[in-house]
Amino acid sequence: MGLISFIFSTKFLLTILLLTAIPIGIIISLERAPHLTHVYQYHSNSWFRECAKWDDLNRRFLVSYMEGGVGEIKVPDRDNDEIILDEITAVKDVDLAGNASLGMTVDGRRNRVLVVVADLIGNRYGGLAAYDLSSWNRLFLTHLTNPGDEKAFADDVAVDEEGNAYITDARGNKIWKVNVDGKLLSIIKSPLFTPKKWYKNLVGLNGIVYHPDGYLLVIHTFSGNLYKIDLNKGEEIKLVKIVKGSLMLGDGLELLSSTKLVVAGNPAGRLVESSNGWETASVVEKFSGNMHRLATAATIKDGKVYLSHMLGLGYPKRKHVIVEAKFSS
Repeated sequence: MGLISFIFSTKFLLTILLLTAIPIGIIISLERAPHLTHVYQYHSNSWFRECAKWDDLNRRFLVSYMEGGVGEIKVPDRDNDEIILDEITAVKDVDLAGNASLGMTVDGRRNRVLVVVADLIGNRYGGLAAYDLSSWNRLFLTHLTNPGDEKAFADDVAVDEEGNAYITDARGNKIWKVNVDGKLLSIIKSPLFTPKKWYKNLVGLNGIVYHPDGYLLVIHTFSGNLYKIDLNKGEEIKLVKIVKGSLMLGDGLELLSSTKLVVAGNPAGRLVESSNGWETASVVEKFSGNMHRLATAATIKDGKVYLSHMLGLGYPKRKHVIVEAKFSS
């Protein structure tokens, strides 16, 4: 039987149906299972959402669109797991069409949100946009890459007390520094950011947070390395020694306290703790949750950890979830 004839044969189609029915059946079973923790459900017109952050002042979640843009999800005063909320588009810039909106951070002190923008497929464009949280006017757009630059993948962002933003490059393993007004100041590089084995660099520097003691914590996804960048010591870079557990496939980060860090990824969430200023750290607890939806970001709402997920399920409207993470050893 020729290849074309085999592809369109009944046997081939039945084989494909059988192979896909197994994971689909598992997913349906997982979706029908009762939630063990509190969950916010919301309808969207897209399959993919990269990041969700809690905007405490305005009592809403902000979500970044992988097709480009930012939405808001207003939550009721009283929690109800059965209510499916609506996603309302707040930002859809025409001049950024074709690029994805990825990592975000809410800069409440300045009433703005910072959003990383990137060319998801070609890795030919990276930018940082800032929007006013009241008017949604764009405050600035900083081009991190220019035509002719090496390929880069701007991914996530953190902001320090002075309003400087730090954006990770998941392809080039570097960090751009942008000041409060959107001016590109410098690029932080180090050989420590690039593991020797090539396959550990398929996805590099990713989630990033600013610690109130004046340093950054940054995760390298495929190696699981966690870095401490001390801004008070000339951007001194150290590898945090993980004495217990692994941070491999870590994605978005969020500080729960000065000594506790939440890492979204696979498994859905890990709680990491340090008692010595992040010289060393340990994975102390985990949360599995909706692993089939791929947790990509973490945020804190009213003292509780919530994980947002990349995949939405359902048709014609996709249903996304933001799930409370209750960690256990």
